[in-house]
Amino acid sequence: MTTRVFRNARLLTMDPALGDVEHGDLIVEGDRILEVGTGLQAPAGAEIVDATDRIILPGFVDTHRHMWQGVLRGIAPGHTFERYMENILDDFGPAMTPRDLYTGNLLSARAALASGITTIQDISNIQDSPAHTDALVAALQESGMRAVFAYGKSFPDILAHGTVLPDDTRRVRAELLADTGALVTMALVAEGGSDADERANAALARELEVPVARHFSSRLSAAHLRDIDALRPGTTFIHGNGLGAEELAVIADSGGSISISPAIEMIMGHGYPMVAPALARPNLPVSLSVDVEVTVAGDMFTQMRAAYQAGRHAQHADDSRTGVTVRDILRMATLDGARGLALADRTGSLTPGKQADILVLRADRPDVTPVHDPYSTVVLQMDRSHIDTVMVAGHDHVRAGRAIADSSGLLRDAARTARRLGEANISAA
Repeated sequence: MTTRVFRNARLLTMDPALGDVEHGDLIVEGDRILEVGTGLQAPAGAEIVDATDRIILPGFVDTHRHMWQGVLRGIAPGHTFERYMENILDDFGPAMTPRDLYTGNLLSARAALASGITTIQDISNIQDSPAHTDALVAALQESGMRAVFAYGKSFPDILAHGTVLPDDTRRVRAELLADTGALVTMALVAEGGSDADERANAALARELEVPVARHFSSRLSAAHLRDIDALRPGTTFIHGNGLGAEELAVIADSGGSISISPAIEMIMGHGYPMVAPALARPNLPVSLSVDVEVTVAGDMFTQMRAAYQAGRHAQHADDSRTGVTVRDILRMATLDGARGLALADRTGSLTPGKQADILVLRADRPDVTPVHDPYSTVVLQMDRSHIDTVMVAGHDHVRAGRAIADSSGLLRDAARTARRLGEANISAA
């Protein structure tokens, strides 16, 4: 079992009981965080890492991304939400082979890890066949990142056959994702349709003992879902633009959470991001997510800045001078993401006993020195270039600023997919 001791770092533990630790030490033993403090005794044989001028925090948690679209990265910078549905889901989606989807998911995972994201909920809305599904899951498992595979129907399938999830979900749960302690676990994307559809999907989630994720806005009602016995406790409500205080209260009381994708919501016209009102609601985990890389960058630094800007703007519009802080934003990107995915027992903070999902950032460069407030530095000053180390369950994915995995073959596969789609005259024009 490998033991590593990080010495003399700024530790942003995101654990309310531990707080921040100046000149702190962090001991990782195997896949777990063993100890956090100052002047810690190194176990015999441990590797000692000088973490002076480093900021160490838990890895970022992205609670909503359509990962297969990594292979379509940047293709739709000006799409509205309606155009995205028509073009990306209805034109590109049916053209994707299982190999394309494997490439897209693995490409998204590798890029996320390289940017400090250690956990993602993959809102996978392209289950065109069992072979497609198997490829998507296999890519997540190959990546070595922590992921929730949220099984969802494809857009054309919803239009043709309705919104009730198919029996293949049972196969996936039993054969591919049975281990709830594994790095990759399962959820369901259960949304839309009649009340009977909603109840059927909620019943399936209860049967499979998996959480639910769903896109949501003020056009829908969490209270109605509760009243028809279709509100699964712990549901991730994605976006939530325009929700009022009563709806937020229903979600909070059900143990649910809100996942905000601030950059996409403003670019595609979903509505103003719910950062300030959602954070103002007690006992409601509010997290951040990338959503789609067809339009925005796939890193959490982009989302943190967009969320902070949106939250502050909303406060000024209400003539408020208190509210959203950089500490709130970093909590959204870490601990509250883990809480929203029901993974806070294993990730989201640098708490001894949790798995070692760790991000080490360099604070010894001219663009971030001096560090007066490490939260401000991480949220507003840093980017991917400051990443030194990324670990998932004690396993290095980035070390000394360099990705460990060889992605040369993956990049060739991505180029092959792009070329094939172009030759088939499928475009975002």
